[in-house]
Amino acid sequence: MEKSTHKEGVIISCRMGAFGIAVSRDAVCIFPPDISKSEALDSLVDAVAASRPVTDVEAFRRALFEREAIMSTGIGGGIAIPHVRIDEVPRPVIGVGISKSGIDYDTLDSKPVHVVVLFAMPSGSHKEYLGLLAQVMHSLKNAAFRTRLMACSTGDEVAVVVNEPVP
Repeated sequence: MEKSTHKEGVIISCRMGAFGIAVSRDAVCIFPPDISKSEALDSLVDAVAASRPVTDVEAFRRALFEREAIMSTGIGGGIAIPHVRIDEVPRPVIGVGISKSGIDYDTLDSKPVHVVVLFAMPSGSHKEYLGLLAQVMHSLKNAAFRTRLMACSTGDEVAVVVNEPVP
């Protein structure tokens, strides 16, 4: 964990792990083979909600699927980054899903998705939202990190990998 402090000792920024915020083990899914995109997203919504940061799970689910209907968040290279900003999420939260077999996700490169990083932010958190997205993208560009993540077989292993800083 990396911290920056102001001269009065007030924390200005805090960087935790690969995605900039801690990822709860409860918010990790190892997907079974042949899972659909909708099933994967539903599983991640439920996992993130289990970690207790969401005040209305169905509003969260609806917002995520509405966002996905506008444009797929499958960015290519086996990665999808679904994301929403809604009032029902009082603090930033990330969920991670891993699929060894791949998910048909309607990606930009038409290839299956193996890593899904779902993040949800409070409404009005534009600057923090962009910072978190940049941190997630930076980490996922690191080939060694992606390889370690894809090698994970359990949620516990995923949580360890994503909660360590990426060089």
